Amino acid sequence: MAELVTYTLDGAVATITMDDGKANSLSPTMLAALNSALDRAAADNAVVVLTGREGRFSAGFDLGVLRAGGSEAHGMLMGGFRLCERLLSFPLPTVAACNGHAIAAGSFLLLSCDVRLGAAGAFKIGANEVAIGLTMPYTAIELMRQRLNPRFFSRCALTAEILAPDDAVLAGFLDQTVPAAEVLVDALELAIGFAKLDLKAHAASKQRVRETTFAAVRKAIELDDSDLRSRF
Repeated sequence: MAELVTYTLDGAVATITMDDGKANSLSPTMLAALNSALDRAAADNAVVVLTGREGRFSAGFDLGVLRAGGSEAHGMLMGGFRLCERLLSFPLPTVAACNGHAIAAGSFLLLSCDVRLGAAGAFKIGANEVAIGLTMPYTAIELMRQRLNPRFFSRCALTAEILAPDDAVLAGFLDQTVPAAEVLVDALELAIGFAKLDLKAHAASKQRVRETTFAAVRKAIELDDSDLRSRF
């Protein structure tokens, strides 16, 4: 079976590419592969560019695993929340190159990266949990609260509003849209520039800037764990 995640190091920039040949679902295997790639980036002291396949960033958690319930579903959900927290607090700069759709936990990955570029086009970005009968996780709520425009926060969290890329910029899921063919190129250019920063100062500053955010997200993860244990 082809690798779900590939890791490419070019100078001081690591490109982490998700590609399961489908929707880039965040299955337990995909989550493990992403964490392994982040381990490599940390060891290489590399700025991270996180991207997907053409037209797909990620559709979120594997619904088959989720619907089956049990310990695997619990582990997958908690693994996804902890991956978001890891990206949010990653000591090196992170850039999301969103090639297309980013739904549910896929959109939470966007919210967890430092800078987010998105492909312009007929793509959908947002959290659809309420529309498919799922209560919004505490961790997702906290990520959205911290990074979304307040005008969009309730709309996206409570009414499952799904946005086109330009509206996703207004909401705060993305920082900028560019032509689809240029997303990865532009993200790599940004990453090369970020690699010239004093990376120790970046890491220390991220801790200070996001100190209250980290505390809120980690508390939310604890609440999600308790909630999921009562249900699975």
